[in-house]
Amino acid sequence: MSNIKELAESWLKWDKNAETRKEIQSLLESDNQSELKSRLEQRIAFGTAGLRGPMKAGFSCMNDLTVIQASQGLCIYVEQTLSNSKNSGIVVGYDGRHHSKEFARLTAATFASRGFKVYLFSKIVPTPYVVILYLISNYMDCYVHQAFAVPELKASVGVMITASHNPKDDNGYKVYWDNGCQINTPHDIRIAMQIDLNLEPWNIDVNELLNGSLVSDPLDTITKSYFGKIAKYSVKNEVKLATSEKIVYTAMHGVGGEYAKMAFETFGLPAFIPVDQQIQPDPEFPTVAFPNPEEGKGALKLSIETAERNNSRLILANDPDADRLAVAERQPDGQWKVFNGNEIGVLFADWAWQNARRADSTTPAERFCMINTAVSSSMLKTMANKDGYRHEECLTGFKWVGNKARELMDKGYNFLFAYEEAIGFMYGDVSLDKDGVRCAPIFAELALTCYQAGKSCQDHLEELYKRYGYHISKNRYFFCYDPKKMVAIFDKIRNYGQFPTNCGDFYITRVRDLTVGYDSGYPDHKARLPVSSSTQMITFYFENGGIATLRGSGTEPKLKYYVEMIGSDRQLVESTLSQLVEQVINQFLRPVENELTPPKDD
Repeated sequence: MSNIKELAESWLKWDKNAETRKEIQSLLESDNQSELKSRLEQRIAFGTAGLRGPMKAGFSCMNDLTVIQASQGLCIYVEQTLSNSKNSGIVVGYDGRHHSKEFARLTAATFASRGFKVYLFSKIVPTPYVVILYLISNYMDCYVHQAFAVPELKASVGVMITASHNPKDDNGYKVYWDNGCQINTPHDIRIAMQIDLNLEPWNIDVNELLNGSLVSDPLDTITKSYFGKIAKYSVKNEVKLATSEKIVYTAMHGVGGEYAKMAFETFGLPAFIPVDQQIQPDPEFPTVAFPNPEEGKGALKLSIETAERNNSRLILANDPDADRLAVAERQPDGQWKVFNGNEIGVLFADWAWQNARRADSTTPAERFCMINTAVSSSMLKTMANKDGYRHEECLTGFKWVGNKARELMDKGYNFLFAYEEAIGFMYGDVSLDKDGVRCAPIFAELALTCYQAGKSCQDHLEELYKRYGYHISKNRYFFCYDPKKMVAIFDKIRNYGQFPTNCGDFYITRVRDLTVGYDSGYPDHKARLPVSSSTQMITFYFENGGIATLRGSGTEPKLKYYVEMIGSDRQLVESTLSQLVEQVINQFLRPVENELTPPKDD
């Protein structure tokens, strides 16, 4: 009790928010030990995704105090690590969730109190806005592959307040470093250390600091810059578009509506038909239980209804912070096809490659590059091998994707496209993070080109399968709410390093464990991709070409599985995939099913 009482006293001493102070005070008065321990004993972890969690009082949650503490630690680390960082400054943006604006203001004021120049957006913006501001500024002088002018702003680091597509009660704190990418190790570890060394809030006047000369609003400058840069991806002058087609768009109650509209205008496309119930930002997300278009037809119900009323066959959807893009298309039988991330990814990849060759047929193919993550389809690798451009695989998350793109571009490669299967797409080099705003009009042009040619996006995908082979995947997840149980499940799968040689009827030829750094595919059995002991991830490769990966999500309480089969016969690939998925679940997940909760639609 004494330790909990001391923690509670520290909280009440430091927290200046009356609402969250009251929460802890009430728990103390009711002697709710279990809830006090849950709220106070563990700090919300600062990792490569920054912070993300429920908005409640306590050191383990997102609230004013933990945002201030994170900002203090980040501020000190930036000050010590990056030269001229105070003059270069920080960019702070925020989405439309509850408390996002307040968290952004606290972050901005914390940096201003140390003499940093601060660019604080005056309204909600998509995540890509924060990335583009300082990516452009720090690299345009020396980076020959991007046709940008040197902009007015020169920031060193960025913070975006968002929980992306998490439930409405969550929020997050996403940090971008001076290379234009999300922070990666070792920055996260060192920032976390500085947070722990600077827990007591500094005595600052937020309003006075935000009204001071160090703080400015970059909205107009970045809006003009961003849309000027993405215009180069439009191909309307090179190909014919079926512009009479109607396109439905939903912002999923997030920030994307206004910015997607401007993106369509920038591309010279006809205005989309909005899903009226979801086009305005609303932190309550009243029409969707999970504001994530990746969830499929359930999340797109209103979009489908809108499309059918307006005789539209294409739906585009952003998630709440507009950095992801979902796509659905009505098929000739009237059914709706919701494309998964791999399907959208290979459609984008082919579009990027064909456009690159149309614009530049003389540069050798091997000087172009594309990237996808280790749990995404291997089809992009197959396409690259056949067409001659370079393909790279990296760990899951755009902190890895963006840094790999930067590495390749610094070596002189022409970067075209990258994706992860969770509907995250990075088309071109405007910013090195996923971006659903610029990808919406790009996919619209892709689709309208297909329609002009008398075929659908699904028809074109089928053409790609026939050209490169059927790469068909099934990805799903179970909820696992206890991190210790997650570790125990994976420890049981790896069985002290004695991995199984088969999964049911399927023979295993290779095992890669990126938690412990093991890969039987190399003579020394050492993994070549980066290893993360804090993230569970095991991949099995099968004799028949199948691949199955099990991993714990870094941002949600989910154990995910990704299974893919490859072949030239669709029917055989699909039937074999179904068998493999069943046996992967039976062998690795069924024995621990009491520890897992299936999604509600299962």
